[in-house]
Amino acid sequence: MEIKQYIQANEQRFLEELFSLIRIPSISALPEHKDDMLACAERWKQLLLEAGADEAHVMPSAGNPLVYAEKRVSPDAPTVLIYAHYDVMPAEPLELWKSQPFEPEVRDGRIWARGADDDKGQSMIQVKAFEYLVKEGALTHNVKFIFEGEEEIGSPSLNAFLKAHKDLLKADVILVSDTSMLGADLPSLTTGLRGLAYWEIEVTGPNRDLHSGHFGGAVANPINTLCSMLAQVIDEDGRITIPHFYDDVEEVPAEEREMIAHIPFDEKKYMEAIGVKALKGEKGYSTLERNSCRPSFDVCGIWGGYTGEGSKTVLPSKAYAKVSCRLVPHQNHEKISQLFVDYFTRLAPEYVQVKVTPMHGGEGYVCPITLPAYKAAEKGFTEAFGKKPLAVRRGGSIPIISDFEQILGIKTVLMGFGLESDAIHSPNENFSLDIFRKGIEAVVAFHKAYGTM
Repeated sequence: MEIKQYIQANEQRFLEELFSLIRIPSISALPEHKDDMLACAERWKQLLLEAGADEAHVMPSAGNPLVYAEKRVSPDAPTVLIYAHYDVMPAEPLELWKSQPFEPEVRDGRIWARGADDDKGQSMIQVKAFEYLVKEGALTHNVKFIFEGEEEIGSPSLNAFLKAHKDLLKADVILVSDTSMLGADLPSLTTGLRGLAYWEIEVTGPNRDLHSGHFGGAVANPINTLCSMLAQVIDEDGRITIPHFYDDVEEVPAEEREMIAHIPFDEKKYMEAIGVKALKGEKGYSTLERNSCRPSFDVCGIWGGYTGEGSKTVLPSKAYAKVSCRLVPHQNHEKISQLFVDYFTRLAPEYVQVKVTPMHGGEGYVCPITLPAYKAAEKGFTEAFGKKPLAVRRGGSIPIISDFEQILGIKTVLMGFGLESDAIHSPNENFSLDIFRKGIEAVVAFHKAYGTM
């Protein structure tokens, strides 16, 4: 049976199985949903066995359990490891939903519910493609699954789990459907993600808040000083001034820059959407390059002194800021973190004391477009959507992807099917039924192509 026919014949069952997962409010951020996390893991175990896995297990971790399953075809065949997550974001504010977030509805050709896209809907695409291949006897390589329940809170337990189960998770490539496309008629594959480094800064001047009339002009204001120091971190060309910051930054290959240049992008609409009259960034790069494959530095928050209602003429004792850098592949976040601490501390004039506290961070990731599994994913999209997908680097960070490479030594192909209109993490999350069907077709085509490489 052809895949289109199989989907048509089984679609109602597919949706009922997906809805059984969605109805479990597996919200990892809220401890009162601990039982729901286990229930969702157990349901996935059952569905993976029914789809054709030889074995499936709910495995403990330091936090929420993980689901592991596998299908063995041959010890000599390559292995694809499929990663997904079963936890979802909280649904609040509930009053903005047009339907109940954990009671899925189909309206206007879309599934409406929390987790419809992120990541239960996209995970189901992978499982149903696998089911078809098993039932048709068309699977020519081994497949493993690892589904976690903490992605939405930063995957705090996954790193240790990977280290403890390296042999179990051995594979040739990892396949993930938890990213998005440029548009419903514009398929794309995510080839790069930026890393992250984050700090909190505390600047101390006098030993107490002072009267600005008595001391202003004679004593340095920590807020003024902090602003002056932060302004020195980026130069007039948009370059970050931290010494050795760019040592490990690899230039994007010309072939990939050419692909980026062909991504449909209306800069005027981009500015109108965010309400700005002009854009600013690193000299020599386009907007799409700046926000995806070049590093950046941003002040995420700044405060100090009196911020209440009315006025208070105070020269504050302290000023604070939270700052971050988006990093590109090959920039080690721990190395960059220390470089910033050293640099910013040296910038401090003698009339203030500066404390820089590193917070969290993660590595960037890049998938070579020459990778055989990438080529297989490219073919999968082409068959299902009727056009070759664009290679796109994303400005955000998914630290677990770099963990896979560092701990397991495996490259990841990010074969996601989400759309910006799916409103993940927001009220009225949804997922297109048409994309759901095409996604299954694309993943089936991926496996068939990968099996011949």
